[in-house]
Amino acid sequence: MNVHDTGVNASRRYDATRRRERSDARREATLDVAERLFLRDGYGPTTVASIAREAQVSPATVYKCYEGKVGLLRALCQRALRGSGVTPAEERSDALHAGGSVVEVLEGWQQLVVEVAPRILPLLIVLNDAAAAHPDARELRDEVAGQRLARMADNARALADAQHLAAHVSVEEARDVLWLATSPETYDLLVRQRGWSIERYSSQVTRMVRSLLLFEERGRRVT
Repeated sequence: MNVHDTGVNASRRYDATRRRERSDARREATLDVAERLFLRDGYGPTTVASIAREAQVSPATVYKCYEGKVGLLRALCQRALRGSGVTPAEERSDALHAGGSVVEVLEGWQQLVVEVAPRILPLLIVLNDAAAAHPDARELRDEVAGQRLARMADNARALADAQHLAAHVSVEEARDVLWLATSPETYDLLVRQRGWSIERYSSQVTRMVRSLLLFEERGRRVT
């Protein structure tokens, strides 16, 4: 009896795992469809029904999983901000504080921007356009912007705590410079619109942050 029960339980665990995998795959496929339609048609013209139809799920499933269009766009922004690595970009950013020189920290932050910006920028354009006519999209835009500003405030405090900021630079000013440097709009202006290479963009923005924020003794490079 015990042997039989063990087999049944193992089978049930296996079935539950397969169901979760299928559910996760459907969710990702739904997000892929939603992203494609949002980028192609915009927020307003894209409907839950059209997303559900192309994703081959019911509209009720979309509402259950994402609570509608703004939930889909929020999930897409969260996915983009995780970056392409196994470890989410936010966690990799935090890990940079643990070791290395300040220049290595700044370069690491900028590399994460290079990774994330092409993923999040098209979605932010959709979100900004939608915010003018849709209150729920406006709330999400402000939420995403507030989260990034909070991240930059944390990074600025980390630089200040490590005594890397120049004497005349406040934590608030450092936060705002980092906000500018990590802005997807800055990436868009320099890389997409002006045709800068990723390498040039990353190098010059890191140099800008160093010159504006960091303490440097005359004749000595920050390390």
